[in-house]
Amino acid sequence: MPAWCGRVRPRASPRKRAAPTCDVRARDAARRLHVPLDHTARGVFPIAPTPFHADGRIDLGSVDRMTDFYVATGATGLTVLGVMGEAPKLDAAEALELAVRFVRRAPSLPVVVGVSAPGFAAMRALARASMDAGAAGVMIAPPHTLRTDDQVAAYYAGAIEAVGADVPVVVQDFPLTFGVVMAPGLIRRIVSDNPSVVMLKHEDWPGLEKISALRAWQAAGEMRPISILCGNGGLFLDFEVERGADGAMTGYAFPDMLVDVVRMAAAGEPDAAHDLFDAHLPLLRYEQQPSVGLAVRKYVMARRGIIASDAQRKPAVSLSKAAVAEVEYLLGRLAKADPRAAGRIG
Repeated sequence: MPAWCGRVRPRASPRKRAAPTCDVRARDAARRLHVPLDHTARGVFPIAPTPFHADGRIDLGSVDRMTDFYVATGATGLTVLGVMGEAPKLDAAEALELAVRFVRRAPSLPVVVGVSAPGFAAMRALARASMDAGAAGVMIAPPHTLRTDDQVAAYYAGAIEAVGADVPVVVQDFPLTFGVVMAPGLIRRIVSDNPSVVMLKHEDWPGLEKISALRAWQAAGEMRPISILCGNGGLFLDFEVERGADGAMTGYAFPDMLVDVVRMAAAGEPDAAHDLFDAHLPLLRYEQQPSVGLAVRKYVMARRGIIASDAQRKPAVSLSKAAVAEVEYLLGRLAKADPRAAGRIG
């Protein structure tokens, strides 16, 4: 039974069953509350980590507090079950429970749910249940086994057929992690072939020229408009928005900084945007280290009071004493330029 369902009334008679309290009306109500994702999405969609207790249980209290923090910072959306959300460490029931929790806690924000899976059956199950609960769209990453443009295009066609053509899709372009390179022409092909693709999560590196190429095709009428939100921890966000990106979809431990940078850039204040971004760059770079990056992110978020603990579900890489000292040093330096690095929220 889906997580948003109520209890089903007992059977009234062998010939006639009483209507269940959880029916299409409940699903329709959830969908009406949350507007589907489309190509106009912009701003900052933080990638939410999954908070855990020390014993590995999901910390739902921290989920709520973190979601409230994202809303208060001015986030325009939210993405859950992403690469840095430890989604592979959750079972199917936990993944859906977590997605529904975020959706219900943030009724004012479009929530994108990562549904990437080895097979289309699991992908479809999570996608349909999440959309029924009120999610705004789903994010799909290509598996590392794909090698040619035709294979990638066919994969997305099959994935979209599986989740349903009515489900808005975010294409995740992250070759550093998935090993699948998507040139601008392939992205245009996927967008042209699949009307439900409304957003690119751009994480190629180097990738500034890719943004320029896609926006040039769009301006020339050679590609329909899509939203472009950038990841990679926000490592190149200051220039990405100047190249035409609509904002960020990443999980840096200071999403409030990302919101400010995107806002300043949109307001025609590039120097202010670069100054704030540059102050955060040493910590942002440190958080972008492979393997240990999530530990850094959770440590800082716990230190800020956004989540209760920096616990990860096993297997996990922990911070050494030396690494903690380095993070504290970076936070101390950052606090001189951005006081948010010195305190706790609330």
